[in-house]
Amino acid sequence: MTEQAALQILKGHTVHQRSIPFVHRFRYGLALIDLDIDRLDEADKQTGCFSVDRSGLFSFNRKDHGARQDAPLRPWAETQFQDAGVQLDGGAIRLVTFPRHAFYKFAPISLWLGHGPDGALRGILYEVNNTFGESHTYVAATPEPSKHQHGTDKVFHVSPFFDVSGIYEFTLKRTNEQLSLVVATKTDTGQSHVATISAKTVPATNAAFIGIALTKPFSTLGVTFAIHWQALKLWLKGAKYHSKPKQSSVRTTIATSRSAAPKTAPIPETTV
Repeated sequence: MTEQAALQILKGHTVHQRSIPFVHRFRYGLALIDLDIDRLDEADKQTGCFSVDRSGLFSFNRKDHGARQDAPLRPWAETQFQDAGVQLDGGAIRLVTFPRHAFYKFAPISLWLGHGPDGALRGILYEVNNTFGESHTYVAATPEPSKHQHGTDKVFHVSPFFDVSGIYEFTLKRTNEQLSLVVATKTDTGQSHVATISAKTVPATNAAFIGIALTKPFSTLGVTFAIHWQALKLWLKGAKYHSKPKQSSVRTTIATSRSAAPKTAPIPETTV
């Protein structure tokens, strides 16, 4: 099996669609980074436009993830995986997330992909953040070989226009060439929201990072702006506002495999 580069870029788009009590849909281009968390020194030297734990045009800071400490990420990640009965036996952990741009970083969701020594995916951490500086991790084992489906109760506040109720259904497919993620929120009245990410892997080069800065601003600095802009639109449409509840002291939830998960209502297909 060919070893992946320590740092890769994923370029594509995200689509969000609200279905209840009215339809609201938007689409933005985005770019993510895919890092081997045990090879951060190598990633730091891979291109001049990207750095690790120091400022730059684009960068990655360990304090933005996991335990939010200036410390190795693997011990925290392995503890989360073990909560779901996942043993990696020293296999690679790759982190797919939004890069820090200049001095700013916000990642609505980050994916920690835990592999066995043979390269097979054994577990996923869905690290979810809100704009209040809070984080919650949904952790799942991956018994299926390619397309991974997981379900869990929604226990974390992410938007003032949705209450903390219902269930999440995650569907992830990751190959060396592309990534597809669907996160559906379902309640007793049906599917209330679905968010997707579709992206293709490209080499992490100076030209690629400069292109991201020029053509995909919503991947970095624009993420928070886009969230608040769409929130304003929802408010103008009359969406109900929900005050943020106090976050639970429990910061990890186990998601269960759903190989026969109920079908997620489709949203219009768009190409990467």
